[in-house]
Amino acid sequence: MNLGQSDFEHLDPLRDVYHEAFVENPAQQTFLKKGNVALLCIDLQYLDAARGHGVFRDATSHGVSPEAQEYYFNRLDQLVLPGVQRIQNAFREHQLEVIHTRIQSLTRDGRDRSKGHRRLGLLAAPGTRDADFIESVGPKDEYDEIVINKTASGVFSSTNLHYVLKNIGIEALYVVGVYTNECVETTVRDACDLGYLVTVVEDCCATVTKELHEASLATLRDRYARIVTLDEALGNLAKYHQVTQ
Repeated sequence: MNLGQSDFEHLDPLRDVYHEAFVENPAQQTFLKKGNVALLCIDLQYLDAARGHGVFRDATSHGVSPEAQEYYFNRLDQLVLPGVQRIQNAFREHQLEVIHTRIQSLTRDGRDRSKGHRRLGLLAAPGTRDADFIESVGPKDEYDEIVINKTASGVFSSTNLHYVLKNIGIEALYVVGVYTNECVETTVRDACDLGYLVTVVEDCCATVTKELHEASLATLRDRYARIVTLDEALGNLAKYHQVTQ
């Protein structure tokens, strides 16, 4: 069956409702003006974002093809990490919260890990290189930034992040990090369900293939989050948030 443009416009009958609720919701600007917004940086650590470390240490066991690795790390090095650094600095300049999550167990042997991480063989013990943040985008001591450790894809389901955000008055989140189709997508969906207005900065996220990245964004767009570019995100900060001393 051949579908015309008008047919495609009706394939998603709820699009306009969700678009108004999340993308064009005026509270996005209200929260930004009042400072009720935080930047959430997901899992930018040696375990999953550095060549030759963590899940990429043994080329024979992680299952990611050389081509996929090259795509992933090129995207990280050339686009994502420099972009994350820019938006982190912008949030700091505007005196807004920058929050970092990472995969890290409570114990050295990882006995506290989720069953999912045990099955996957994921372990980033305290004090190990795999648990370290990538230096260019890690927390800055001078800003006293919050770090949340987790052992599951979704940070809300496995930590006290929701409690912490409510304590500091956060109502909206800008999200960056890895992997787009795993920890990022799970966290965005959970945040939306908990009532946060979520913005995903698409060129500050990555996963191991372009197809997986784009499929996740397509699922989140106009449903669970507003999807923007880095330039659009920086423009929103400059336009709607005024630093007050």
